[in-house]
Amino acid sequence: MAKTSSVEKNNRRRRLAAQYADKRKRLKEIADDLKLPAEERFAARMKLAELPRNSSPVRIRNRCEMTGRPRGYYRKLRMCRNQLRDLASQGLIPGMVKSSW
Repeated sequence: MAKTSSVEKNNRRRRLAAQYADKRKRLKEIADDLKLPAEERFAARMKLAELPRNSSPVRIRNRCEMTGRPRGYYRKLRMCRNQLRDLASQGLIPGMVKSSW
């Protein structure tokens, strides 16, 4: 089980990223538009830099929904490999069977 503070910090980052997504998208479009004057694009970059760092989606870490473990994460199932193995062994994941030979 991951530290509760790490999981909560990541949840805060998710909320901030969702909150600032529209503003960040608009500023990036302005900053990347080569038809606009350089001063306007630079101003958009400066406003982008003033946004909270944790509002960037790059800072969000994929974590297991059950344990909060950051490593061995399967995106499709949103859980780590350990929990995936346990649930598959118990037969709780449809269509997944533990192999044996």
